[in-house]
Order: sequence, then C-alpha cells, then structure tokens
Amino acid sequence: MTQCIRYFCCVFAGLALGISLTLVGQEHSQQYKQRINYPMLLDVIDTIETYYVDKISEEELIEGAIEGIFLKLDPYSSFLDKQSFTSVQESNNGEYFGFGVEIATDNDQITIVTPFAESPAAAAGIKPGDRVIKLNDQLVTADKLESLLKQIKQHSYDKLPIELEMLRANSEDTYTVTLQPSIIAINSVEAAILDNKIGYIRLSSFQENTTPKLVKQLSAWQSAELNGIILDLRNNPGGLLDQAITIADLFLDKGRIVATEGRFFDANSDYYASPQTMAANTPITVLINKGSASASEVLAAALQDNGRATVIGQTSFGKGTIQSLIPTLMDGNAIKLTIAKYTTPNGKDIHSKGIEPDIKIEIEAVSDEESMPIIATNSLRESVAQDKLVSSAIAWIKAEN
Repeated sequence: MTQCIRYFCCVFAGLALGISLTLVGQEHSQQYKQRINYPMLLDVIDTIETYYVDKISEEELIEGAIEGIFLKLDPYSSFLDKQSFTSVQESNNGEYFGFGVEIATDNDQITIVTPFAESPAAAAGIKPGDRVIKLNDQLVTADKLESLLKQIKQHSYDKLPIELEMLRANSEDTYTVTLQPSIIAINSVEAAILDNKIGYIRLSSFQENTTPKLVKQLSAWQSAELNGIILDLRNNPGGLLDQAITIADLFLDKGRIVATEGRFFDANSDYYASPQTMAANTPITVLINKGSASASEVLAAALQDNGRATVIGQTSFGKGTIQSLIPTLMDGNAIKLTIAKYTTPNGKDIHSKGIEPDIKIEIEAVSDEESMPIIATNSLRESVAQDKLVSSAIAWIKAEN
C-alpha cells in the first residue's frame, strides 16, 4: 500500500488540517509524570548511558525514543519542536519563511505536491508531480529519507540554500535547481470577472481569514448577475478544516458537508449545510488536479456529492485523514497527530484514492506552462485567459445557461 506524508511546517508551507486541541492543567501534568516512569524505558536509557561505546546524553536518547514512537504511527503524525510549532501557527496566518513547496513521500520517494505562486520553488520551474532525486548531491533513498527531510527543514531555519536534482513528472527529463529560502506571503483568495460574466475564484489554501475574504468577494458580485462561477482549487494543498466547511456552507443550502470519525469523542462529527447561502442559482465548476489535497478535497467533494458543482480536471491527491495540533505540557512543543478520518457526503473514503472529476482532462492539458500560469506580474484576468482548463469550465457554464 502506498503511504504518503505531507510535512506541515514553514519549509513546505503546509497548513495543519483539523481542530487545534489544548491540554492544560495540573491534572494532566501529574498524569504525565506518573505515566512516563516506565521501568523498561528507564532501564534501557540507563544501560545505554552506562555501557554504550560512545557517550550519549539522556536528552539525545529521549529524543530518539520520541522519534521511535512516531515511527509506529501513520506518516502524517509528528513531533514539532518550538520552532516548527511557531512556524505552523504563522503559516496559518498566510506568511511563512521557506522554499515555497509542499512535498509528500510516496514509496520512499520525495514528490512535489505543489509549489506556491511567487515562491523560490515556482520561480525555479518546479511543478506538481516532479520528484526529488538528489538533495545537496545526496541520493534520495529509503534509508536516507528522514535525514534528508530534516536537512530541508534545517536549511530553511538557517536561511541556507538547497540544491535539488529533479525528475520531471511523467518523463525521464531531469533538471537541477538551487532554492534560497525567503519570506512568502500567500493570498488565499484571488478573484476576477472573466468574459461572459463568469466569476473566477482561486483558493490557494485555507487560512484563518479565507472565509471572510471569500464572503467579501461574493458580496461584491451580488449585483453583477453572474452566469457562473469557477472555483479553482488546483495546487491547493489544504489547510484549516473549519474554513473548508464554512466555504462549502456558503454554496450549499442543505446536505452533509463532511463526516469525521475517530477514537477521541470530539473527533466524531457530522457537518451539515445551513439554509443560508450565497450565489444560490449560479452554476459552479470546481477545478482540481493532483496538487489538490486535504481541505480542498473536502470542499470539492461536498459540492460534487451534493450536486452543487461540476468538478473538472485530474484526480486529486487523496488525503482522507485529519490532523490536530496538540500543544505539549513542556517547552512550547506540539504534537501533530492524526485524530480522525473523514468521508465525503456520500460516504466515500478518498484516502490514497483522490476525488474523481466529473469531467476528466488528461495531465498534459493542465500541467504545461501555457495551461497553468503562475500568477506573477500579469493581472489575474490576463493570467487565466489562456488557461485550457478554465476554458473548459467556461464552455460547460455556457452549455448550462
């Protein structure tokens, strides 16, 4: 079975998907002190400290034990030190310091989920589906995977460049790039009115202010009498689950949005649309590709399963689990932990499968530079003018009217 991991830290611009839980209080602290006193663990640490050929500190051994614990969990769960935790929180506000690329590990390979617009990765020509072959002249192999991923993270923290040898998706072409980390601001909502009075909205991620920004944009269009709306979720790696749910609710007046299931009581929920809605009678198309993951899949599936939108593009990434950021009781660290899985309104589990579009368009039509422009100096309206997938969405909307 294929296992994938997406790193939610400032380096990769990932955003934690789920409910942030805070565990505080003397009771938890006392339980922590009692439970950590495992005789076997203490015996192992003491034995290594006493007899191991090289001197190794107790702190290093405890760090190794923590790493070992997470190796027993799914690859989406991890321990975040204070710096990583702070970076994730900052990225939820739309700004982070890093290389501007979100990655996944798949069959012991490092694969690009998406580069962010106007990031070092985007400027270097990195595209969704490209694979990292070498990092700083080190070959990417299964036994080196974790250490190489840590190197990427550390280089970002230390403001050092990385050199990547890449394999282009669906080809044998290789190329080499050097990325210098920088401050990257993500504008999660961009919009324009195209020809034929069609509203185009690009959601690049789901941040804390994404829903208010979208509501403001839709309100500004209320008097425009739009013939349709194109909701572009391509290369959207996800973000905050509550934002995806509230945005789905904007377009739905009834029906289930998503269902979550986990062992923890609050991880079990059914989310339903409220009667209030915006753009109620306006046809909607949703654009997805293999860089559409996590919360963007929740939104796309909610609109698709409820018959509110037609989904066009490629099969999405396929991440059907929910992570929560749980602050620890010590040192400002946190645990990013998978607490639940989710299913679509029709009860589908899309994990490792992705969402199948209603109208599937092959990869060549959505991955070349001409059909997927990176928004830069041109206006958004000019950028999408030659986009083949947007043209397909416009044609569908015309056919519906």
